[in-house]
Amino acid sequence: MKNIKLKKLGNAYILGLILILAYGCERDVTDDAVPATFNSTADIFIDNPVGLTDEFFESFDPAEGYNTDDTFEVVSDEAYEGTSSIRIDVPSPDNPNGFLAGGIFRDRGVGRDLSGYDALTFWAKATTTATLASVGFGADFEEDKFTVVRNDLELTTNWTKYIIPIPDPSKLEQERGLFSYIAAPFDVLGDGPNGNEIGWTFWLDEIRFEKLGTLGQPRPRIYNGEELVEEAFTGSTFQVNPLTYTANLPTGINTTVTAAPSYFVFESSSPSVASVNDLGEITVLGDGTTTVTATLANVLAEGSITITSEGAFPTAPTPTQPATNVLSVFSDAYTAEVIPNFTPNFGGSTTVTTVTSINGDEIANYTNNNFTGILWDDSPIDASAMQFMHVDVFVSDAATSVEFQIRDIGPNGMVETNIFTGQPEGDDADYRFTASGLTAGAWTQFEIPLAGNLATQRDNLGAIILVNGPDFILDNIYFYTN
Repeated sequence: MKNIKLKKLGNAYILGLILILAYGCERDVTDDAVPATFNSTADIFIDNPVGLTDEFFESFDPAEGYNTDDTFEVVSDEAYEGTSSIRIDVPSPDNPNGFLAGGIFRDRGVGRDLSGYDALTFWAKATTTATLASVGFGADFEEDKFTVVRNDLELTTNWTKYIIPIPDPSKLEQERGLFSYIAAPFDVLGDGPNGNEIGWTFWLDEIRFEKLGTLGQPRPRIYNGEELVEEAFTGSTFQVNPLTYTANLPTGINTTVTAAPSYFVFESSSPSVASVNDLGEITVLGDGTTTVTATLANVLAEGSITITSEGAFPTAPTPTQPATNVLSVFSDAYTAEVIPNFTPNFGGSTTVTTVTSINGDEIANYTNNNFTGILWDDSPIDASAMQFMHVDVFVSDAATSVEFQIRDIGPNGMVETNIFTGQPEGDDADYRFTASGLTAGAWTQFEIPLAGNLATQRDNLGAIILVNGPDFILDNIYFYTN
Protein backbone atom coordinates (compact mmCIF):
# COMPACT_ATOMS: atom_id res chain seq x y z
CA MET A 1 0.00 0.00 0.00
CA LYS A 2 2.83 2.44 0.74
CA ASN A 3 4.31 1.96 -2.74
CA ILE A 4 0.95 2.62 -4.37
CA LYS A 5 0.52 5.85 -2.42
CA LEU A 6 3.97 7.03 -3.43
CA LYS A 7 3.28 6.23 -7.04
CA LYS A 8 0.05 8.21 -7.00
CA LEU A 9 1.83 11.11 -5.40
CA GLY A 10 4.46 11.03 -8.11
CA ASN A 11 1.84 11.02 -10.88
CA ALA A 12 0.01 13.92 -9.27
CA TYR A 13 3.23 15.88 -9.01
CA ILE A 14 4.09 15.31 -12.70
CA LEU A 15 0.58 16.28 -13.82
CA GLY A 16 0.73 19.43 -11.72
CA LEU A 17 4.09 20.35 -13.20
CA ILE A 18 2.71 19.93 -16.76
CA LEU A 19 -0.24 22.19 -15.95
CA ILE A 20 2.01 24.87 -14.56
CA LEU A 21 4.23 24.80 -17.65
CA ALA A 22 1.26 24.82 -20.02
CA TYR A 23 -0.82 27.50 -18.37
CA GLY A 24 1.59 29.35 -16.13
CA CYS A 25 1.52 32.42 -18.37
CA GLU A 26 -2.26 32.65 -18.28
CA ARG A 27 -3.23 32.23 -14.61
CA ASP A 28 -2.15 31.00 -11.22
CA VAL A 29 -3.37 27.38 -10.83
CA THR A 30 -3.64 27.88 -7.07
CA ASP A 31 -6.76 29.96 -7.70
CA ASP A 32 -8.65 26.71 -8.31
CA ALA A 33 -6.94 24.60 -5.63
CA VAL A 34 -9.28 23.03 -3.05
CA PRO A 35 -8.47 21.04 0.10
CA ALA A 36 -8.55 17.26 -0.19
CA THR A 37 -11.89 15.77 0.80
CA PHE A 38 -12.61 12.31 2.15
CA ASN A 39 -15.51 9.89 2.11
CA SER A 40 -18.25 11.05 4.51
CA THR A 41 -20.20 7.78 4.70
CA ALA A 42 -22.02 7.67 8.04
CA ASP A 43 -22.89 3.96 8.18
CA ILE A 44 -20.40 1.53 9.72
CA PHE A 45 -22.42 -1.69 10.09
CA ILE A 46 -26.01 -2.15 8.96
CA ASP A 47 -26.51 -5.74 7.74
CA ASN A 48 -22.88 -5.84 6.72
CA PRO A 49 -19.90 -3.55 7.16
CA VAL A 50 -20.36 -0.44 5.00
CA GLY A 51 -17.40 0.81 3.01
CA LEU A 52 -15.10 -1.54 4.91
CA THR A 53 -13.23 -4.69 3.95
CA ASP A 54 -14.10 -8.10 5.38
CA GLU A 55 -11.18 -7.62 7.78
CA PHE A 56 -12.58 -4.44 9.33
CA PHE A 57 -12.35 -5.80 12.91
CA GLU A 58 -9.02 -5.92 14.74
CA SER A 59 -8.71 -7.30 18.27
CA PHE A 60 -6.76 -5.69 21.06
CA ASP A 61 -3.49 -7.31 22.12
CA PRO A 62 -3.89 -10.96 23.22
CA ALA A 63 -0.86 -10.46 25.48
CA GLU A 64 -3.14 -8.27 27.61
CA GLY A 65 -5.80 -11.00 27.92
CA TYR A 66 -7.89 -10.31 24.81
CA ASN A 67 -9.39 -13.37 23.15
CA THR A 68 -8.79 -13.28 19.39
CA ASP A 69 -10.31 -16.67 18.52
CA ASP A 70 -13.82 -17.04 19.87
CA THR A 71 -15.53 -13.72 20.39
CA PHE A 72 -16.58 -11.94 17.15
CA GLU A 73 -18.84 -12.92 14.24
CA VAL A 74 -21.60 -11.59 11.98
CA VAL A 75 -24.79 -13.67 12.45
CA SER A 76 -28.16 -13.87 10.69
CA ASP A 77 -30.26 -15.30 13.54
CA GLU A 78 -30.53 -12.04 15.49
CA ALA A 79 -30.90 -8.40 14.40
CA TYR A 80 -32.49 -5.16 15.55
CA GLU A 81 -33.29 -4.26 11.97
CA GLY A 82 -32.64 -6.05 8.69
CA THR A 83 -31.18 -9.52 8.48
CA SER A 84 -27.98 -9.67 10.54
CA SER A 85 -26.01 -8.25 13.45
CA ILE A 86 -22.62 -8.59 15.12
CA ARG A 87 -22.49 -11.20 17.88
CA ILE A 88 -19.79 -10.92 20.54
CA ASP A 89 -19.23 -13.76 23.00
CA VAL A 90 -17.42 -12.51 26.09
CA PRO A 91 -15.24 -15.37 27.42
CA SER A 92 -15.33 -16.82 30.90
CA PRO A 93 -12.42 -15.97 33.24
CA ASP A 94 -10.78 -19.37 32.77
CA ASN A 95 -10.79 -19.33 28.95
CA PRO A 96 -7.27 -20.38 27.90
CA ASN A 97 -7.38 -18.08 24.86
CA GLY A 98 -8.05 -14.97 26.95
CA PHE A 99 -10.86 -13.63 29.12
CA LEU A 100 -11.47 -10.23 27.49
CA ALA A 101 -13.32 -9.31 24.31
CA GLY A 102 -12.39 -6.09 22.58
CA GLY A 103 -11.10 -4.40 19.47
CA ILE A 104 -11.70 -1.73 16.88
CA PHE A 105 -13.46 -1.29 13.54
CA ARG A 106 -10.92 0.42 11.32
CA ASP A 107 -11.22 2.05 7.93
CA ARG A 108 -8.34 0.51 6.01
CA GLY A 109 -8.45 3.29 3.43
CA VAL A 110 -7.51 6.94 3.88
CA GLY A 111 -10.24 7.60 6.46
CA ARG A 112 -13.63 9.30 6.59
CA ASP A 113 -14.76 12.89 6.97
CA LEU A 114 -17.06 12.75 10.02
CA SER A 115 -17.13 16.50 10.66
CA GLY A 116 -20.79 16.71 9.60
CA TYR A 117 -22.00 14.47 12.45
CA ASP A 118 -22.33 15.05 16.18
CA ALA A 119 -22.73 11.51 17.56
CA LEU A 120 -21.91 7.85 17.12
CA THR A 121 -25.02 5.73 17.62
CA PHE A 122 -25.72 2.00 17.74
CA TRP A 123 -28.25 -0.55 18.95
CA ALA A 124 -27.32 -3.32 21.36
CA LYS A 125 -28.80 -6.09 23.51
CA ALA A 126 -27.30 -8.78 25.76
CA THR A 127 -28.13 -12.15 27.26
CA THR A 128 -28.12 -10.53 30.69
CA THR A 129 -28.01 -7.07 32.19
CA ALA A 130 -24.28 -6.53 32.00
CA THR A 131 -21.81 -3.71 31.49
CA LEU A 132 -19.48 -2.89 28.63
CA ALA A 133 -16.21 -1.72 30.16
CA SER A 134 -15.91 0.85 27.38
CA VAL A 135 -17.24 1.75 23.96
CA GLY A 136 -16.33 4.58 21.61
CA PHE A 137 -14.36 5.51 18.50
CA GLY A 138 -11.10 7.10 17.37
CA ALA A 139 -8.73 4.22 18.16
CA ASP A 140 -6.91 3.23 14.95
CA PHE A 141 -3.76 1.50 16.31
CA GLU A 142 -1.69 4.33 14.84
CA GLU A 143 -2.11 7.85 16.23
CA ASP A 144 -5.30 7.31 18.28
CA LYS A 145 -5.48 11.09 18.04
CA PHE A 146 -9.20 11.72 18.50
CA THR A 147 -10.36 8.88 20.73
CA VAL A 148 -13.64 9.15 22.61
CA VAL A 149 -14.63 6.52 25.20
CA ARG A 150 -17.81 6.03 27.21
CA ASN A 151 -17.07 3.83 30.21
CA ASP A 152 -19.33 1.37 32.05
CA LEU A 153 -22.20 1.27 29.56
CA GLU A 154 -25.01 -0.90 30.90
CA LEU A 155 -26.70 -3.19 28.38
CA THR A 156 -30.09 -4.83 28.83
CA THR A 157 -31.80 -7.88 27.37
CA ASN A 158 -33.84 -5.66 25.01
CA TRP A 159 -32.60 -3.84 21.93
CA THR A 160 -31.69 -0.29 23.02
CA LYS A 161 -30.18 2.66 21.17
CA TYR A 162 -27.02 4.18 22.62
CA ILE A 163 -25.43 7.55 21.84
CA ILE A 164 -21.78 8.57 22.07
CA PRO A 165 -21.46 12.37 21.64
CA ILE A 166 -18.61 13.79 19.56
CA PRO A 167 -16.88 16.56 21.55
CA ASP A 168 -15.83 18.61 18.48
CA PRO A 169 -16.88 17.18 15.09
CA SER A 170 -14.71 19.68 13.18
CA LYS A 171 -11.65 17.67 14.25
CA LEU A 172 -12.78 14.50 12.45
CA GLU A 173 -11.94 15.35 8.84
CA GLN A 174 -9.98 12.12 8.22
CA GLU A 175 -10.82 9.50 10.85
CA ARG A 176 -9.98 5.79 10.54
CA GLY A 177 -11.03 4.57 14.00
CA LEU A 178 -14.77 4.07 13.57
CA PHE A 179 -15.78 1.97 16.59
CA SER A 180 -14.19 0.30 19.61
CA TYR A 181 -15.31 -1.73 22.62
CA ILE A 182 -14.00 -3.67 25.62
CA ALA A 183 -16.00 -6.29 27.53
CA ALA A 184 -15.06 -8.48 30.50
CA PRO A 185 -16.72 -11.51 32.15
CA PHE A 186 -19.98 -10.69 33.93
CA ASP A 187 -19.73 -10.24 37.72
CA VAL A 188 -22.73 -12.31 38.85
CA LEU A 189 -22.74 -11.17 42.48
CA GLY A 190 -21.34 -7.69 41.90
CA ASP A 191 -18.69 -8.16 44.55
CA GLY A 192 -15.49 -7.84 42.54
CA PRO A 193 -13.17 -10.33 40.87
CA ASN A 194 -13.40 -13.50 42.94
CA GLY A 195 -14.14 -16.35 40.55
CA ASN A 196 -17.91 -15.87 40.35
CA GLU A 197 -17.70 -14.19 36.94
CA ILE A 198 -19.22 -15.86 33.86
CA GLY A 199 -19.10 -15.40 30.10
CA TRP A 200 -21.95 -13.63 28.36
CA THR A 201 -23.07 -12.54 24.88
CA PHE A 202 -24.16 -9.26 23.34
CA TRP A 203 -25.17 -8.11 19.86
CA LEU A 204 -24.52 -4.86 17.98
CA ASP A 205 -26.52 -3.48 15.06
CA GLU A 206 -27.15 -0.28 13.08
CA ILE A 207 -23.79 1.27 13.96
CA ARG A 208 -23.47 4.69 12.33
CA PHE A 209 -22.58 8.33 12.82
CA GLU A 210 -25.50 10.76 12.92
CA LYS A 211 -26.24 14.47 12.91
CA LEU A 212 -28.79 14.53 15.75
CA GLY A 213 -28.82 18.29 16.24
CA THR A 214 -30.35 17.77 19.68
CA LEU A 215 -27.25 17.47 21.88
CA GLY A 216 -27.04 20.34 24.35
CA GLN A 217 -25.26 21.85 27.33
CA PRO A 218 -21.67 20.97 26.35
CA ARG A 219 -19.40 20.77 29.42
CA PRO A 220 -15.73 20.00 28.81
CA ARG A 221 -13.67 19.35 31.93
CA ILE A 222 -10.07 18.86 32.93
CA TYR A 223 -9.07 17.39 36.30
CA ASN A 224 -12.74 16.43 36.89
CA GLY A 225 -13.59 20.13 37.03
CA GLU A 226 -11.44 20.75 40.11
CA GLU A 227 -9.19 23.79 40.67
CA LEU A 228 -5.95 22.05 41.62
CA VAL A 229 -2.89 23.63 43.21
CA GLU A 230 0.44 21.87 42.69
CA GLU A 231 4.00 22.52 43.82
CA ALA A 232 6.56 21.43 41.25
CA PHE A 233 10.19 21.73 40.31
CA THR A 234 12.01 22.89 37.21
CA GLY A 235 12.28 20.07 34.70
CA SER A 236 9.20 18.19 35.92
CA THR A 237 6.60 17.07 33.39
CA PHE A 238 3.10 15.71 33.89
CA GLN A 239 -0.11 15.12 32.02
CA VAL A 240 -3.38 17.07 32.18
CA ASN A 241 -5.73 14.26 33.16
CA PRO A 242 -8.55 13.26 33.17
CA LEU A 243 -10.14 15.02 30.18
CA THR A 244 -13.91 14.62 29.83
CA TYR A 245 -16.82 15.98 27.86
CA THR A 246 -20.47 15.94 28.95
CA ALA A 247 -23.49 16.53 26.69
CA ASN A 248 -27.22 16.39 27.29
CA LEU A 249 -28.74 13.70 25.06
CA PRO A 250 -32.16 13.85 23.38
CA THR A 251 -33.40 11.61 26.22
CA GLY A 252 -32.61 14.40 28.68
CA ILE A 253 -29.82 12.39 30.28
CA ASN A 254 -26.34 13.85 30.66
CA THR A 255 -23.67 11.55 29.24
CA THR A 256 -19.96 11.90 29.95
CA VAL A 257 -17.18 10.56 27.76
CA THR A 258 -13.41 10.61 28.08
CA ALA A 259 -11.91 12.66 25.26
CA ALA A 260 -8.40 12.67 23.80
CA PRO A 261 -6.20 15.74 24.46
CA SER A 262 -6.33 16.65 20.75
CA TYR A 263 -9.91 17.89 21.17
CA PHE A 264 -8.71 20.54 23.64
CA VAL A 265 -6.70 23.74 23.33
CA PHE A 266 -4.46 24.21 26.37
CA GLU A 267 -3.06 27.47 27.68
CA SER A 268 -0.52 28.42 30.35
CA SER A 269 -0.93 31.86 31.90
CA SER A 270 2.87 32.17 32.30
CA PRO A 271 4.61 30.11 29.59
CA SER A 272 8.03 30.99 31.02
CA VAL A 273 7.07 29.10 34.20
CA ALA A 274 5.44 26.11 32.50
CA SER A 275 4.51 25.26 28.93
CA VAL A 276 1.74 22.92 27.82
CA ASN A 277 1.67 21.25 24.39
CA ASP A 278 -1.18 20.01 22.20
CA LEU A 279 -1.23 16.66 24.00
CA GLY A 280 -1.75 18.24 27.42
CA GLU A 281 1.82 17.55 28.58
CA ILE A 282 2.97 20.23 31.03
CA THR A 283 6.69 21.01 31.33
CA VAL A 284 7.91 23.20 34.20
CA LEU A 285 10.57 25.56 32.87
CA GLY A 286 11.38 28.08 35.60
CA ASP A 287 10.53 29.66 38.93
CA GLY A 288 7.14 31.29 39.54
CA THR A 289 3.43 30.49 39.32
CA THR A 290 1.22 29.70 36.34
CA THR A 291 -2.29 28.39 35.76
CA VAL A 292 -3.09 25.89 33.01
CA THR A 293 -6.59 25.98 31.54
CA ALA A 294 -8.24 24.53 28.42
CA THR A 295 -11.03 25.11 25.94
CA LEU A 296 -12.91 22.72 23.68
CA ALA A 297 -14.72 24.07 20.62
CA ASN A 298 -14.35 27.56 22.14
CA VAL A 299 -16.04 26.46 25.38
CA LEU A 300 -13.94 27.01 28.52
CA ALA A 301 -13.32 23.71 30.26
CA GLU A 302 -14.17 23.44 33.94
CA GLY A 303 -11.11 22.85 36.09
CA SER A 304 -7.53 24.07 36.08
CA ILE A 305 -4.16 23.49 37.69
CA THR A 306 -2.10 26.24 39.30
CA ILE A 307 1.58 25.32 39.45
CA THR A 308 4.16 26.98 41.66
CA SER A 309 7.70 26.09 40.65
CA GLU A 310 10.28 25.92 43.42
CA GLY A 311 13.34 25.68 41.17
CA ALA A 312 15.63 22.71 40.67
CA PHE A 313 14.73 19.41 42.28
CA PRO A 314 17.30 16.96 43.68
CA THR A 315 17.00 13.49 42.19
CA ALA A 316 16.68 10.48 44.48
CA PRO A 317 19.82 8.46 45.23
CA THR A 318 20.66 5.89 42.55
CA PRO A 319 19.84 2.35 43.80
CA THR A 320 22.81 0.02 44.19
CA GLN A 321 21.16 -3.38 44.63
CA PRO A 322 21.93 -5.84 41.80
CA ALA A 323 18.92 -6.25 39.52
CA THR A 324 18.96 -10.02 40.12
CA ASN A 325 18.13 -9.37 43.80
CA VAL A 326 15.24 -6.97 43.10
CA LEU A 327 11.51 -7.12 42.36
CA SER A 328 10.63 -3.54 41.40
CA VAL A 329 7.32 -1.73 41.75
CA PHE A 330 8.39 1.81 40.78
CA SER A 331 11.94 2.79 39.89
CA ASP A 332 13.76 4.00 36.79
CA ALA A 333 16.74 1.91 37.85
CA TYR A 334 15.01 -1.47 37.37
CA THR A 335 12.49 -3.14 35.10
CA ALA A 336 9.12 -3.07 36.84
CA GLU A 337 7.43 -6.35 37.74
CA VAL A 338 3.98 -4.76 37.68
CA ILE A 339 1.98 -1.79 36.40
CA PRO A 340 1.15 0.06 39.64
CA ASN A 341 -2.13 1.91 40.08
CA PHE A 342 -1.37 5.13 41.98
CA THR A 343 -5.00 6.34 42.06
CA PRO A 344 -7.18 3.58 43.58
CA ASN A 345 -9.89 6.14 44.47
CA PHE A 346 -10.54 4.84 47.97
CA GLY A 347 -13.80 6.17 49.41
CA GLY A 348 -13.14 9.09 51.76
CA SER A 349 -9.62 9.69 50.47
CA THR A 350 -8.59 13.33 50.02
CA THR A 351 -5.31 12.48 48.31
CA VAL A 352 -4.18 14.00 45.01
CA THR A 353 -1.49 11.82 43.39
CA THR A 354 0.54 12.93 40.38
CA VAL A 355 3.16 10.77 38.72
CA THR A 356 5.59 13.19 37.07
CA SER A 357 8.96 13.10 35.35
CA ILE A 358 11.75 15.45 36.40
CA ASN A 359 14.70 15.48 34.04
CA GLY A 360 13.80 11.96 32.94
CA ASP A 361 13.27 10.54 36.44
CA GLU A 362 9.71 9.54 37.35
CA ILE A 363 8.47 10.33 40.86
CA ALA A 364 5.10 9.97 42.63
CA ASN A 365 3.94 13.24 44.24
CA TYR A 366 1.31 13.06 47.03
CA THR A 367 -0.66 16.11 48.17
CA ASN A 368 -3.22 16.36 50.99
CA ASN A 369 -2.94 12.65 51.75
CA ASN A 370 -5.05 11.07 54.48
CA PHE A 371 -4.97 7.56 53.05
CA THR A 372 -4.45 6.10 49.61
CA GLY A 373 -2.55 3.19 48.10
CA ILE A 374 -0.39 1.79 45.34
CA LEU A 375 -2.13 -1.29 43.96
CA TRP A 376 -1.08 -4.03 41.57
CA ASP A 377 -3.61 -6.61 42.81
CA ASP A 378 -4.26 -7.97 39.31
CA SER A 379 -0.69 -9.35 39.19
CA PRO A 380 0.59 -9.98 42.75
CA ILE A 381 4.33 -10.28 43.42
CA ASP A 382 5.74 -13.45 44.93
CA ALA A 383 8.28 -11.96 47.35
CA SER A 384 8.96 -15.17 49.25
CA ALA A 385 12.67 -14.83 48.54
CA MET A 386 12.77 -11.11 49.41
CA GLN A 387 13.68 -9.64 52.82
CA PHE A 388 13.06 -5.87 52.56
CA MET A 389 11.13 -3.13 50.79
CA HIS A 390 13.19 -0.09 49.84
CA VAL A 391 11.60 3.34 49.38
CA ASP A 392 12.96 6.89 49.04
CA VAL A 393 10.90 9.69 50.62
CA PHE A 394 11.23 13.44 49.98
CA VAL A 395 9.43 16.08 52.10
CA SER A 396 9.41 19.86 52.38
CA ASP A 397 8.36 19.75 56.05
CA ALA A 398 10.51 17.79 58.50
CA ALA A 399 7.46 17.14 60.71
CA THR A 400 6.00 14.86 58.04
CA SER A 401 5.63 11.13 58.68
CA VAL A 402 4.22 8.47 56.36
CA GLU A 403 2.92 5.04 57.34
CA PHE A 404 3.55 2.24 54.84
CA GLN A 405 1.27 -0.80 55.07
CA ILE A 406 2.73 -3.53 52.87
CA ARG A 407 -0.17 -5.83 52.00
CA ASP A 408 -0.25 -9.49 51.01
CA ILE A 409 -3.63 -9.95 49.36
CA GLY A 410 -3.75 -13.74 49.62
CA PRO A 411 -4.63 -16.34 46.98
CA ASN A 412 -7.98 -14.72 46.18
CA GLY A 413 -6.21 -11.62 44.84
CA MET A 414 -8.42 -9.10 46.63
CA VAL A 415 -7.57 -6.21 48.97
CA GLU A 416 -9.83 -6.91 51.96
CA THR A 417 -9.96 -4.34 54.76
CA ASN A 418 -12.28 -3.99 57.76
CA ILE A 419 -13.96 -0.61 57.30
CA PHE A 420 -14.14 -0.04 61.05
CA THR A 421 -10.67 -1.09 62.20
CA GLY A 422 -8.63 -0.61 59.03
CA GLN A 423 -7.10 -4.03 59.58
CA PRO A 424 -6.73 -6.63 56.81
CA GLU A 425 -9.47 -9.24 56.55
CA GLY A 426 -9.97 -12.61 54.88
CA ASP A 427 -6.70 -14.13 53.72
CA ASP A 428 -4.84 -10.77 53.71
CA ALA A 429 -1.79 -9.97 55.85
CA ASP A 430 0.28 -6.83 56.25
CA TYR A 431 3.26 -5.20 57.94
CA ARG A 432 3.16 -1.54 58.98
CA PHE A 433 6.08 0.84 59.19
CA THR A 434 6.10 4.58 59.95
CA ALA A 435 8.73 6.60 58.10
CA SER A 436 9.67 9.50 60.38
CA GLY A 437 12.74 11.54 61.19
CA LEU A 438 12.69 12.98 57.68
CA THR A 439 14.91 15.87 56.56
CA ALA A 440 13.18 18.80 54.86
CA GLY A 441 14.34 19.40 51.29
CA ALA A 442 16.18 16.09 51.03
CA TRP A 443 15.63 12.41 50.27
CA THR A 444 15.55 9.87 53.10
CA GLN A 445 16.05 6.19 52.33
CA PHE A 446 14.20 3.43 54.20
CA GLU A 447 14.81 -0.32 54.22
CA ILE A 448 11.57 -1.80 55.59
CA PRO A 449 11.76 -5.46 56.68
CA LEU A 450 9.06 -7.83 55.43
CA ALA A 451 8.33 -8.72 59.03
CA GLY A 452 5.29 -9.34 61.23
CA ASN A 453 2.64 -11.34 59.37
CA LEU A 454 4.66 -10.97 56.17
CA ALA A 455 7.45 -13.06 57.66
CA THR A 456 5.40 -16.15 56.76
CA GLN A 457 3.06 -14.75 54.08
CA ARG A 458 4.54 -12.63 51.31
CA ASP A 459 3.88 -14.67 48.15
CA ASN A 460 0.96 -12.48 46.98
CA LEU A 461 2.06 -8.90 47.64
CA GLY A 462 -0.44 -6.68 45.86
CA ALA A 463 -0.64 -3.29 47.56
CA ILE A 464 1.05 -0.64 49.67
CA ILE A 465 -1.38 1.46 51.71
CA LEU A 466 -0.14 4.98 52.50
CA VAL A 467 -1.45 6.84 55.55
CA ASN A 468 -0.84 10.41 56.76
CA GLY A 469 1.72 12.78 55.30
CA PRO A 470 0.02 14.89 54.14
CA ASP A 471 2.53 15.97 51.44
CA PHE A 472 5.44 13.82 50.28
CA ILE A 473 7.20 12.40 47.22
CA LEU A 474 8.17 8.76 46.64
CA ASP A 475 10.71 7.10 44.39
CA ASN A 476 12.53 3.77 44.04
CA ILE A 477 9.98 1.39 45.54
CA TYR A 478 11.22 -2.19 45.27
CA PHE A 479 11.55 -5.45 47.18
CA TYR A 480 15.00 -7.00 47.53
CA THR A 481 17.15 -9.54 49.30
CA ASN A 482 20.75 -9.32 50.43
